[in-house]
Amino acid sequence: MKIQFQSVVLTLSLAISGIMLSGCQTTTSVNPDNLSLLNNAPFETLEVESQADIFVLDEQIIRSLKSHFRQDDQHELKHAQLLMQFLLENGDASLSYMSDANLTASQTYQNLNANCLSLSILAYSLSEFLNLQAEFQKVHVPEYWATSRGYNFLSGHINLKIHEDRVRYYTKQVLHTAPRTLTIDFDPNSRRQAFKTTPISKERVTAMFYNNKGALNMVDGNHDLAFSYFQAAIKLDQNYTSAWANLAILYRIAGEFDTAESFYNQAISLDPNNNTAKGNLAVLYDLTNRNKQAQEIRAALHQYRKNNPYYILTLGNQAMEEGKLNKAIRHYRNALKINSQLHEGHFALAKAYFAKGDLVQTKRHMKRALDHAEFEHNQKQYKGKLEWLDAVAKN
Repeated sequence: MKIQFQSVVLTLSLAISGIMLSGCQTTTSVNPDNLSLLNNAPFETLEVESQADIFVLDEQIIRSLKSHFRQDDQHELKHAQLLMQFLLENGDASLSYMSDANLTASQTYQNLNANCLSLSILAYSLSEFLNLQAEFQKVHVPEYWATSRGYNFLSGHINLKIHEDRVRYYTKQVLHTAPRTLTIDFDPNSRRQAFKTTPISKERVTAMFYNNKGALNMVDGNHDLAFSYFQAAIKLDQNYTSAWANLAILYRIAGEFDTAESFYNQAISLDPNNNTAKGNLAVLYDLTNRNKQAQEIRAALHQYRKNNPYYILTLGNQAMEEGKLNKAIRHYRNALKINSQLHEGHFALAKAYFAKGDLVQTKRHMKRALDHAEFEHNQKQYKGKLEWLDAVAKN
């Protein structure tokens, strides 16, 4: 199953479809009938965090900031840079970049085990405190899947651009003749490759937060709470395609196939490029004996994705789950032919070879995974597994 999430910035489905965490949208209007269906849902609506709850800085944080940024200080942007740089430079030591760690700004400040969405929310709130203009940006990264809790999560990504506003300084003093900007991006791959970006609103980011929380609660079987988060996302941002797509998955799980199909089509009408929603619609077609239509969708998606190494890795993961080790190894090797630098590809190969009992190849690819890993938490993971393999070999 694939679930759409927004970065780490992450759609839920079977057989290379999934849970979504992000998405683009068009100017297509939302079908009023679909909004009416939300008011007559087979789920209980529960209370979720408000937008203010998500972005607020608690009193302890404010006291700390006030002591650090004195009002007679004349270097607001410099100190903002230092503060944001601290988050970036300490990421490897402190941050797990967990796709399922969706925290509010205050929670993220206290516990840096968070995803990029939560860290960007924190950076936004810190910038607001300093009276620096902050703007969220959607980063147009290639489709990327991560596997967690037995599901495939399609991750999107956002970052934050901070503008120096000469009339809104924390000290209220004008120091420069021209505004400057600072881009805060918690993904080193995104920073290095300079992908295209598009400004998005605070409401869209809040909807992303709700969508992520809804997706994780859906995976955990908390269907009423999952519905409540998806509903909150749509009420705040009706054009957010990922929330409609994930809501469709929830209805499909509940056996409400007609409504699920309507919501899938709503997601696709808002974003014709929402390929994860299309893949999940194919799953629904299979469940409703429309196999030809399902296969047509999958064939088109395969053509579109065949040069995406992360898609090929997902095919390999599916083969692994089915116990088809040789097929999985072929997929993993094909993914590495497209991009030999993927530590995830080498790690996947190591797991496949270990399942075959080939410890030589297992260790070889685990070392390569370590060589290509950028984040410290990945490096620690691979080092630990290599040490374990060495212990196994000695015995």
